[in-house]
Amino acid sequence: MDERKNTVADSAKDDSQIGGAAFHSLFAPKKPPIPILIAAPHGGRDYPAHVLEQMREPAFSQLRLEDRLIDEIAQMVAQQTGASLLMAKAPRAMLDLNRSKEDVDWEMIIGAGKKPMLHSQANRRARSGLGLIPRRLPNFGEIWRGKIPLAELNARIDHIHGPYHSALSKELGRIRDHWGAALLVDFHSMPPLKKRYGMDHIARFVIGDRFGASCDDRLSARALNFLDRQRSPASHNRPYSGGYVLDAHAGPTRGLHAMQLEVCRSLYLDDSMAELSDGAKPLAKMLAGMVRELGAVTARLAEGGNFAQAAE
Repeated sequence: MDERKNTVADSAKDDSQIGGAAFHSLFAPKKPPIPILIAAPHGGRDYPAHVLEQMREPAFSQLRLEDRLIDEIAQMVAQQTGASLLMAKAPRAMLDLNRSKEDVDWEMIIGAGKKPMLHSQANRRARSGLGLIPRRLPNFGEIWRGKIPLAELNARIDHIHGPYHSALSKELGRIRDHWGAALLVDFHSMPPLKKRYGMDHIARFVIGDRFGASCDDRLSARALNFLDRQRSPASHNRPYSGGYVLDAHAGPTRGLHAMQLEVCRSLYLDDSMAELSDGAKPLAKMLAGMVRELGAVTARLAEGGNFAQAAE
């Protein structure tokens, strides 16, 4: 990736809770050879010491919260295709980049004061324990030993959430301005799905497009067709249709398309679901082929004028 420019999120040097760390990395060719931005918002593994100290069972929570090593797969795919690449370094435990900054469980925040009930009533994920800062895990309980100060929440929003989404928006727009259209492929991973009644197969991949709202139907169709040709079982929007990232950054009528790609962890991790397996490189090679096809479709969408003018 030596031909790419590398830009890293700025951090506040005077915030000891944040520690001056860089919380994302962006690798972007000056002239993007393909109209694709690959992102991995849940792959971050840079845990500050004070965060680990606050966690009840750090090792267990890390494996459950992280999209374990999906950023490694994303990086391989970007290297093979020339796509721009945005990777989170801050772990999901600190702040979930696939949530709105409003998705806060205020009961876990010290000094929050009385907050409008709208927050907890409107956001089922925060109430279930998986809001902006995850609070609890199924069959485990509370992640944290105590509550989090409001100042720390605000610092994480200002120095992790804001810069990441700003970088994503700018790079996706830059690609669109260069090509006429751009596609975000948001890489995630999922635990192996269980077979449900009436299913012919268990999906190893899930393509999410917010039920058609976040990208042109031809992009989702091409991704599903590609996986079918590879004899890789896939589903569309179920059980994952995408989240805040797609809602915040997709605008198909403006040439900004976005899809979420969920990858079964058993395809690229070892039996402990902790380290890369021999399947990682073949998987990345296959997904690089899919990204190339999606790039070609995105380029044709731009050439065909398949999105409305910004003024409309």
